[in-house]
Amino acid sequence: MPRAHQADTPCPCGGRPPGTPYEACCGRYLDHWADTPAPDAEALMRSRYTAFVRGDADYLLSSWHASQRPATLALEPHIRWLGLQVRAHRVLDETHAEVEFVARSRVAGGRATRLHERSRFVRENVQGGWRWFYLDGDLS
Repeated sequence: MPRAHQADTPCPCGGRPPGTPYEACCGRYLDHWADTPAPDAEALMRSRYTAFVRGDADYLLSSWHASQRPATLALEPHIRWLGLQVRAHRVLDETHAEVEFVARSRVAGGRATRLHERSRFVRENVQGGWRWFYLDGDLS
């Protein structure tokens, strides 16, 4: 079950622009997935980071491309996400993009870790509307 998030608090992804409230940033995609798809791969990646922060496995699965999506997703409840840095967003063509990012986290009582990934995204027409999906990524 996703954790509650105050609509006026800064978005966990850091915001675009920085300090943007959750509801005006990733909240519009997480809370309204069916009606409000992320407009680009970076927005989808940021919303997926926010979904990890909130523990929203349903959003993560629904925004994962069907060709790569696992049947289930068990999130680690003891991970505390500390921040996100988007290093690059490259549009490859109308339906493909890459986002390079670093996400920092800490396991309860443990050391901080960094996840550095170059993620691939694909855009598809789904039921008459275009949507970006996370495809896969390479860890650095």
